[in-house]
Amino acid sequence: MTLDLERPLRNPDLTSPPLMSKRARWLVVLGFLLPGSAQILSGNRKLGRFGLTATIILLVGGIASVLGLMFARAATLTIFTNSWVLLILQWALFAYAVLWVILGLNTLGLTRLRRVQRNWKLPVAVLSVVLTLVPAAGAAWAGTSVAAGRGALSDIFGSAPAVAPVDGRYNFLLLGTDAGADREGLRPDSISVVSVDAETGQAAIIGVPRELEATPFAEGSPMAEMHPNGFGVGPNAFGDYGGCEVGRCILNGIYAEAELFYPELYPNAKKRDSSPGIEATREAVEGALGLKIQFYVLLNMDGFAELIDALGGVTMDVTERLPIGGGADEYGQPVNMDGWIEPGKQHLNGFQAQWYARSRYGSSNGDYDRMQRQRELQAAILAQMNPANVLVKFQGIASAGTQLIETDIPESMLGRLVDLAGKSRGHEIVNVELVPPAVEPDAPDFDVIRQLTAEGIAEASPPKKDEG
Repeated sequence: MTLDLERPLRNPDLTSPPLMSKRARWLVVLGFLLPGSAQILSGNRKLGRFGLTATIILLVGGIASVLGLMFARAATLTIFTNSWVLLILQWALFAYAVLWVILGLNTLGLTRLRRVQRNWKLPVAVLSVVLTLVPAAGAAWAGTSVAAGRGALSDIFGSAPAVAPVDGRYNFLLLGTDAGADREGLRPDSISVVSVDAETGQAAIIGVPRELEATPFAEGSPMAEMHPNGFGVGPNAFGDYGGCEVGRCILNGIYAEAELFYPELYPNAKKRDSSPGIEATREAVEGALGLKIQFYVLLNMDGFAELIDALGGVTMDVTERLPIGGGADEYGQPVNMDGWIEPGKQHLNGFQAQWYARSRYGSSNGDYDRMQRQRELQAAILAQMNPANVLVKFQGIASAGTQLIETDIPESMLGRLVDLAGKSRGHEIVNVELVPPAVEPDAPDFDVIRQLTAEGIAEASPPKKDEG
């Protein structure tokens, strides 16, 4: 009885072309659905058991990953953002691609095409090759993508231990700049703080004017000893009338002040994946807003262009005609432009989006309109980075990310922070713009600034228990 059941596959009637055709079709389909099963049924059982075991391990791993993302999202993401885990996964996928090719070619040999009906020989051969190469190529592509992601994570994120939230929140200093790797004289074009609730993911974005004057440094800052009354305000280390090394003593000059002239004040900055300029700017923003900032993220606008191109462009609702390139005349109007970004809903490439965020001439509110456009662009990029788009264009996105981002966020926290980013999509982001008339950058009232910051964070927080 056992011999009769297995005869059509393992011991077929070689003289019956219809039977051999049916057998060939079954072997090819079974080999695709459950790699290794064709060998167990009609070929080398040792090879089949190896292939079937590898297949089951892959299926179990995939199911466990899906269940982990459903019921233990943060822990699962932490595992899959670990460099060693990604290295193992990368080579496992490459190995599985090779194994699938071996099993597929072996299955094609088991079909005994010479015994198959003439009208079925080509379809069986084509089907076998397609069902072998497509999944093998998919596994190889996935392995390459994992390798790109692992490289990006290693290049971008640090190895420091995890950091606990402060007052239930993670606060990130975002600095936007056009400077490249040699950024000693950098003056950030945009400065903002993203504050995220550590449980719910509710977020507030506080836009800080780069022209903010008299910025106080946080308590304990070495720069506070030189500028006890605020950056550039006298009396200070420069004399009774104040002053600083960079000329105009505004917030975005603090980076260059510390980086070029006082790097010795921050001897451990490099070990913390930071720099003297970053640390001094962080302490100034902490002093201005009354917040403890755990992490910084430096965004290179040139990297923004690469990222947007990798995403296939970004759609923006342009509210005014914006110049590309050029400068301004004595009345502040744009001259010598290379082109325009026209009003209306526009699908911008990386170069255009970069100028959408960078352009300041011709806008009624100058830099303040520019700050608003930069945050709109950041939101649009996040909207474009949906799972389907990221999956298809992952390698380009990962490559652009290494040019775009510099940060001290530790790799060990990526799972937790990615989980929070997912949660934040379910909440409306609270925007706090510290601009006129509420805040005058050249004569700021820091009590008002801290009050506006606190109100924005309160709005982006879950209700307290006693409030229901």
